[in-house]
Amino acid sequence: MVKFLIAFFLIISSLSAYDSTIEIVKKIQKKQSISVVDNKSDSFSNKNRLFRLIIGDLKVTTNFNVNNSIQSNIASVSENLALICTFKQDGMGINSIVSLINPKTSKKFYSKTYNISQNSRYPFLAHNIVVDLNNYFHLPKVDWMKKYLIFSKYTTSGNSDIVVADYTLSFQKTIVSGGLNIFPKWANKSQSSFYYTSYSGAEPTLYRVDLHSGSKTRIASSSGMIVCSDVSSDGNKLLLTMAPNDQADIYLFDVNSGSKRRLTTYNGIDVGGNFVDGGARIVFVSNRLGYPNIYSKPLYGSKVSQMVYHGKNNSSCSTYGKYIVYSSRETNNPSGDNTFNIYLISTQTDSIRKLTNSGKNMYPRFGAYGETISYIKYIGGRSAIGILRLNANRSFLFPLNVGKIQSIDW
Repeated sequence: MVKFLIAFFLIISSLSAYDSTIEIVKKIQKKQSISVVDNKSDSFSNKNRLFRLIIGDLKVTTNFNVNNSIQSNIASVSENLALICTFKQDGMGINSIVSLINPKTSKKFYSKTYNISQNSRYPFLAHNIVVDLNNYFHLPKVDWMKKYLIFSKYTTSGNSDIVVADYTLSFQKTIVSGGLNIFPKWANKSQSSFYYTSYSGAEPTLYRVDLHSGSKTRIASSSGMIVCSDVSSDGNKLLLTMAPNDQADIYLFDVNSGSKRRLTTYNGIDVGGNFVDGGARIVFVSNRLGYPNIYSKPLYGSKVSQMVYHGKNNSSCSTYGKYIVYSSRETNNPSGDNTFNIYLISTQTDSIRKLTNSGKNMYPRFGAYGETISYIKYIGGRSAIGILRLNANRSFLFPLNVGKIQSIDW
């Protein structure tokens, strides 16, 4: 039981955005200057938030210099581009027309129409507009903006919900509630279903939920613990952390047959497996040195290799291709908050890159294309979603106003 409790703590502790400021590392590049213009849009409940999200999204792309103010007409635009937006209420939805215009010549470069059926989904309208504009200029892709973020949120003692949101947390929808529901993981690239662990029954149980139908399917249970930490690219294989005999190990689970194969056999704690190098190997967190650290092993083979040689508490890893991102504790303060920073390494080289510089930054997750990383930042008992833009060396924080984030997937 002691090993199970330590393993559970390792996963929880390796898993926050109260801080509405933008953290800027540094990057200088020539960008298009742009203003957003409200072209006599209808008045509706989320209009101002929608315009602010468009401005925010343009900044997060890191590909534009953006005027912070919403302009009322094109004559007030001094930048070299104007994004003209018209939004009209259509029952419970919104219709929109956006155009890109040179304010000096009035030349229109680009125009597109949008509509959404629910006003509450206005964040995704903003994200779609900015993604399409970014693609129009053939800039580095930011399609991850349109993806769902899924997270577990502590609500009261012994209770947590599974919530689907946009990356800014402006849109949130609770999918699973009642009891302790933790560690959500997307089941496929289309984000049509997800796995999560429920601690509401006689033993921890892994479920799969279909977002379209709402149906829930039991996948497996384990008397000690069960967590899905990664899904293969084709969705057919899962990496599970299980402790059926009071020892946390990593198992490869076949979705179609229901069979499983134990991948680690260390007489200690192995948790948080992730596929790496095209699925040929896995990386995971283990206490083989007496503290959490990052290791790898072949999917078929027994040789275990240490991946990180600094820090005394390296936990919560995520992978993309040949890259590994992980959180590392850098202070040891038993009576207060400790500093956790996020690092990036490669399986092919010895290079290491520090991605955050201060605070409690945990549970990093790669987004689409690997150039963007989400993570949890904890500040003063509150939590936020952090977004790291690797190529631009910038990060952005989005606070959760109610509850506390336990774990995320993207």
